[in-house]
Amino acid sequence: MEKTPSYFVTKETPHRISAMSQETKLIVVVRDPVTRAISDYTQTLSKTPDLPSFQDLAFRNQTLGIVDMSWNAIRIGLYALHLENWLRYFPLTQIHFVSGERLITDPAGELSRVQDFLGLKRIVTDKHFYFNRTKGFPCLKKPESSGSPRCLGKSKGRTHVQIDRDAIEQLRDFYRPYNVKFYEMVGHDFKWE
Repeated sequence: MEKTPSYFVTKETPHRISAMSQETKLIVVVRDPVTRAISDYTQTLSKTPDLPSFQDLAFRNQTLGIVDMSWNAIRIGLYALHLENWLRYFPLTQIHFVSGERLITDPAGELSRVQDFLGLKRIVTDKHFYFNRTKGFPCLKKPESSGSPRCLGKSKGRTHVQIDRDAIEQLRDFYRPYNVKFYEMVGHDFKWE
């Protein structure tokens, strides 16, 4: 098992993984591309306080609604384009998409689908989670052999930077055709609006 967020969006990765093993099962966590871009920006801003504004990075010309697709925070959310690259090397039956939103609201349900995809017995259930109000995320309850529960790291759960409503709507309009294509490709509507 291996996990790295950049694998799905790095052009050479599908070929490399396929060369290693064509039987590999792939799990990709996706979330609303607009929320994902804002989250990416928020995390980067926490490390680089003098970063230009979100709008300056997201748009080549916001007045005309021209989005800068070269900015990584925007480019990553073009899931349909990345999936096309993966489908050159792997059948869709070997790729499972996890809803990042449902992973927060129903972690046991999402993990049940992952266990099914991997052909594993359903062991992880609701009883393994509790909601951490401070983080705003579910956390794993501590196993009896451990002294503390397992929660997301300190970089997760931070409050997002407030972004102008018009910019958000422009980005929703921009992503809509890519999202629809992605939904069609995977046979599932993630309802990002």
